[in-house]
Amino acid sequence: MSQIKTTWQHLRRSPYQALAAILIMFFTCLAASLFLTLGYASEKILSYFESKPQTTAFFKDEAKTTDVEGIKTKLEDTGKVAEIKYVSKEQALNIYREQNKNDPLLLEMVSSSILPASLEISAKNIKDLENLAEILKKEPMIEEVVFQKDIINTLVNWTSSIRNIGIILVGFLVLVSILVILMIIGMKIAIRKEEIEILRLVGATRWYIRWPFILEGAFYGFIGAVLAWSFSYVLILYSTPYLSSFLSGIPLLPVTPLLMLILLGVIAGGGMLVGIFGSGLAVWRYLKN
Repeated sequence: MSQIKTTWQHLRRSPYQALAAILIMFFTCLAASLFLTLGYASEKILSYFESKPQTTAFFKDEAKTTDVEGIKTKLEDTGKVAEIKYVSKEQALNIYREQNKNDPLLLEMVSSSILPASLEISAKNIKDLENLAEILKKEPMIEEVVFQKDIINTLVNWTSSIRNIGIILVGFLVLVSILVILMIIGMKIAIRKEEIEILRLVGATRWYIRWPFILEGAFYGFIGAVLAWSFSYVLILYSTPYLSSFLSGIPLLPVTPLLMLILLGVIAGGGMLVGIFGSGLAVWRYLKN
């Protein structure tokens, strides 16, 4: 308890330095929070599209059941297929009728005989879709292969870019935060040099002197993380109505409280570790003895 009291006294004596440390930790944790949220969202969106039929192969009219089964077996043998669904001509007609039930004219013009049977394929890894599409294009009984290559590549590149940019930016801010906390704690140690010497003379242990500075760094990290998490949560809640219409059908929003609590734990824990590391470096540098 005495170390905590001493830490509080350190904070009260230099509020502007404490504010500077909390601000840099706030921006670091905010960047980490936003990129973790974006990374999670992009992975969920990618998983959603992975769970849907991503490649559709349309059969020629003369294709037989043995041809369909042969192609299904060939695809399954690759080990890259998550699901294969066969859609017959009659099923294709039912789907067409459901999609155009409000337009009687379109329903009268189409029958099952003019709609092709098809295979709808989902891959275990979205990156394998191009290879599966190439296999289908070589089949003589396949009339056409619909493969949304550009959309899928964009999703994969987007997810990878978010991850890489997030790692670089957060890594840079973590380094800056450590240096700022090291500088602030180092200045405080220098200012209290005489006080520290007196404590040593009266028999204070090394860690009795060090702990308040370590706890101060942890405090900066924790407060900065909580503020950043709160800002992120408010931003997510505010933007949810707008994003819900844009992401219609994707089970991403609203964000559950449990997920936000997990994010708080990750951000707070990471912020405290950064603060402890920065203050620990200062203590090691200026309180070696």
